[in-house]
Amino acid sequence: MTQSLAPAAAPGPAVRLSGPRRILRAVAVLSCVPYLGLKAAWIAGSQVGIPEGSGLLDDRVGMAVINGLSVLLDSAVIVLALVLTRPWGLRVPAWLLAFPVWVATGLLAPIMAGFPAQLAVRAFGGGSVSGQGHEPFLHEWVFTVVYTGFILQGLALGGLFVLYARDRWGYLWRGRVWELPVGVVGPAHRALAVVAAVLALLPLTLHVLWACGVTAGLSEGRAADRGGDFHVLEAVHAVFLVAAVVGGLLLAFRRGRALPAAVPLGLAWVGSGAVACWGGWLTLASLGGVEDIADRPTPLMNLAYAGQMLVGFLVAAIGVYYFAERSARAARRTA
Repeated sequence: MTQSLAPAAAPGPAVRLSGPRRILRAVAVLSCVPYLGLKAAWIAGSQVGIPEGSGLLDDRVGMAVINGLSVLLDSAVIVLALVLTRPWGLRVPAWLLAFPVWVATGLLAPIMAGFPAQLAVRAFGGGSVSGQGHEPFLHEWVFTVVYTGFILQGLALGGLFVLYARDRWGYLWRGRVWELPVGVVGPAHRALAVVAAVLALLPLTLHVLWACGVTAGLSEGRAADRGGDFHVLEAVHAVFLVAAVVGGLLLAFRRGRALPAAVPLGLAWVGSGAVACWGGWLTLASLGGVEDIADRPTPLMNLAYAGQMLVGFLVAAIGVYYFAERSARAARRTA
């Protein structure tokens, strides 16, 4: 291990709450308010933002459960913003903080990339729906308010975590790829990376085909509702799948040896979180009661979602090892 990988100085007894940190924390908390307000209203029975005839009104119980889970997930952003800026946040175990941040990264990153791209497509007249489709299940202003809030959450929470992680764990991603530890589990990681790449082939192929306009494997309702937004979203899923697989392969085989270690670790972190969390979320949503058989996910759609989850967790397992091994080696060097 080179000198560049020596651990940074241990953090002080308190987080220095600088001006940028205060601003980022305020943005993270305030940007949750519109989404939490809407979800609370829907759980209470309000139809604000929901047009008459929307499919969301067909299953009140299922909608309440999904909305309740959404409230918990978004409330975690507020908790994380406090953890990353309060003195007691430095005492939180690494795994207890890393997992929710990984989930938040996975859920927010595709929105941060996809929503601006969707707006750009609409600006050039590519947002219209191809086919008759159904009535919209939410008013357009809801998407604008909610996704703008998500982007602000992602930017603010990401900024806070980078500052926090730089102070506490900055040594973990210093150096070059060739300096990453291999150890006796190297062959196992290479096997995991190859399995992840193979499992990614089906969902990646389907997302690329759907992004290009192919309807094979889509439910009738989903095929009828395709538009510019749909094609952008499918392309985003494909991009994050590629990022996860490339990150896993670079780590497992230590390719691109001269690359900064932060590159494959970042690809693995963001890519695995995006495909695992969105695969899980879409799988969970598909389990809800859908009255119209045309709207029910097809077996291929469910396979794509399940494949994404597996790929994400496999790549995440590889990344976790490298972070844990680097931390352990640094601790041994300073012991």
